Amino acid sequence: MSDFSAQLAEVVERFTHDATDVDHADAIPRTHFDQLAALGLFGAFAPIDMGGLEFSLAELCDCVELLASACLASTFVWIQHFRLLAAALDPSAPGIVADLRREIVRGQVRGGVALTGSQPGPARLKATPTREGWSLDGEAPWVSGWGLVDHLVVAARGPEDTVVTLLLDARDQPGLVATRHQLAALNATATVKLTFAAMLVEADRVLGQVLYDPTHELPEGLRVNGSLALGVTRRCLNVIGPSRLDHELREARNALDGANAETMPLARAQACELAVRASNSLAVHQGSSSVLEASIAERTGREAQVLLTFGSRPAIRSALLERFGAGTA
Repeated sequence: MSDFSAQLAEVVERFTHDATDVDHADAIPRTHFDQLAALGLFGAFAPIDMGGLEFSLAELCDCVELLASACLASTFVWIQHFRLLAAALDPSAPGIVADLRREIVRGQVRGGVALTGSQPGPARLKATPTREGWSLDGEAPWVSGWGLVDHLVVAARGPEDTVVTLLLDARDQPGLVATRHQLAALNATATVKLTFAAMLVEADRVLGQVLYDPTHELPEGLRVNGSLALGVTRRCLNVIGPSRLDHELREARNALDGANAETMPLARAQACELAVRASNSLAVHQGSSSVLEASIAERTGREAQVLLTFGSRPAIRSALLERFGAGTA
């Protein structure tokens, strides 16, 4: 076993040990992210000569799945750093990001996301140009890692049907109010609703501006998110032991690996539905102890339910409803 694999196995063991405590905590321990940073995982796909691991997509997805099988909450927040990492690796990155590239790759500076403006539906967060830069108005209803990350990559609808991507400090500031959500699972992710009221963002914090197209989403991001559901299933099967679900996990993983932009929603729905069935199977396997608070089956069932809606899109939602027998008649 390589040094990295051995160290990763140790982190997985510690995350697994801590998972129940994290489930009841208000916030994920910072030591979890420190451990990921020590492994180089905040620079997962950054070039080696920049201090990264230069993971392929397959290697990254395998790592996300393994960590999610141990502590879904920590993995959930960690992978949202990748938007900031991608921005930092872009040769055209503005100075404010380029100057932090080394710290971002090393996980000394950590990122989260608020992608409301790029998602389907009416504009909930708008960016209006001003003399100083941009003014943000509206809300980002689901932002995780508040108090745990340093910066947010924020997408807002701009003029002429565009999406403006901006870098914000993840802290209280004029024109911004954070309201904490209380989640049924993954509450330690410190997920908030952000409300913006004429919040000024300086011009040098613009990461890009493109035409709004909710159908144009790279499948790589959806593939990484799919590994969260695979990880929950993997956790269940580690406890249950050999079963037909092992084959279904391999099928779901292969479907995600082979999916393109058109078929990715179906593959994501397959993975999420399997996580729900696997968590139900775990409850049956564990028996009456599954109804006790803090049991692995009870926690896993709640987490599988949360994944039914995380990172979802209309096509994923429709595919899930079909799989659950609630599609349009």
